[in-house]
Amino acid sequence: MKQGSLPHTRRPGHKRIEREQRTVQVMISMYCEGHHPRPAAETAAATAEPRLCPDCVALLRYAQQRVERCPFGQDKPTCARCRVHCYRPDMREKVRAVMRYSGPRMTFRHPYLALQHVLDARRDSKHRSAQ
Repeated sequence: MKQGSLPHTRRPGHKRIEREQRTVQVMISMYCEGHHPRPAAETAAATAEPRLCPDCVALLRYAQQRVERCPFGQDKPTCARCRVHCYRPDMREKVRAVMRYSGPRMTFRHPYLALQHVLDARRDSKHRSAQ
């Protein structure tokens, strides 16, 4: 994998997990773009694949690993509504910063992913109230 390129983790047949991983990837990419600008020469030579700084690559790998290993599997709630917090406290704060920055921007830049995330959160709350 190229330095700074995005890792892709797949679990065949688990669309919810794949979508959540894609959402995290997009949000971290938006955050990195907004907080860790690249030099002009690197921007001019950029490919269609987003490039991340080393810190954001590490955060993305960690977040995708957490989603991949979620004990709830395909039935996982959104992380904000989960009763099991599997992120280390330092990484949890970093992900919160990413969410605070990228969340409002998702509506305009990635409306489908934003809508799916809202629907997933609503499904989680309906499922909990039914139990």
